Amino acid sequence: MNSSVRFEKENDETIRLPQTKLDKFFPALWRSSGIVSDLKNDHVDLFHGLTGEIPHGLNTREIKSVVTIHDLIFLRYPDLYKPIDRWIYNKKFRFAVTNADRIIAISEQTKSDIINYYNIPKNKIEVIYQGCHPCFKEPKSQAQKDVLRQQYNLPDEFLLSVGSIEKRKNVLQIVKAMHDIDIPLLIIGKETPYLNEIKTFIAAHKLENKIIIKQGFTVEELSTIYAMASIFIYPSIFEGFGIPIIEALYSGTPIITTNSGVFPEAGGPSSYYIDPSDVEEINAAIKTILTDTQLKTLMIQQGLRYAQKFNDEKIASDLIDCYKFLL
Repeated sequence: MNSSVRFEKENDETIRLPQTKLDKFFPALWRSSGIVSDLKNDHVDLFHGLTGEIPHGLNTREIKSVVTIHDLIFLRYPDLYKPIDRWIYNKKFRFAVTNADRIIAISEQTKSDIINYYNIPKNKIEVIYQGCHPCFKEPKSQAQKDVLRQQYNLPDEFLLSVGSIEKRKNVLQIVKAMHDIDIPLLIIGKETPYLNEIKTFIAAHKLENKIIIKQGFTVEELSTIYAMASIFIYPSIFEGFGIPIIEALYSGTPIITTNSGVFPEAGGPSSYYIDPSDVEEINAAIKTILTDTQLKTLMIQQGLRYAQKFNDEKIASDLIDCYKFLL
């Protein structure tokens, strides 16, 4: 960021790519160190690493740095990662949080993890939340919903789960809770080997008519599906933040989610919190929301109000304040 123009230009984007043959052949090496010379030649005053990484040598060129840390799940749940991946992530993240001038955590949960795992002073870290795609904030007409329902053969009513279908997301617990629920569950997400475990349970308990598994929607279609759902259910074990919860809040869909970690921070006071390991508690939460119209309405109204803390204007303002503080 050039200090002379840093907050004046709008819609001015420059993409910097490796220029030399060596840098093009080793782009990861360029990102980790070679880019610094290019930044200096481009008169950049501040570098923001958006994915937990900053290049080596910024301070020697008098370039300020900010790094965003999304989560440290690889340290909390090391069994979910390959040893080489854990080593790379730990090396990259430790260097970034130690050497960056400022650290942005996407939640209070992530801030706490950075302090605890890397012994970073809390006054070096600030929490700036993430938002979601604008289409989740746009009201959906009945005509839009009807077109999508017909196109993908979706039921009139359904529960919704969105996210990679992996063990940490805990979708099997929702499936287990469906044994006496009258409306089906729609699961949308990237498939992993964990899906085989879910399909085995579905077949063994004859739940084929109650569970729908799909993927491949555009973000616009997905936002409409959120708005169509009766309840959004997200009993994940751990997240750095949980953007699907924000998407559901903006969509006006009641939320059932985990009662610990980052989830109350993301879901706010109007979401329904459960023990993600307790199938009967999930089952009871679904039944309560489906049968209590007054509660459902209150959850929707309060959820939409709470979602405003994640709006783009506030996030942009917080980021600019962070940059100004350093420059």
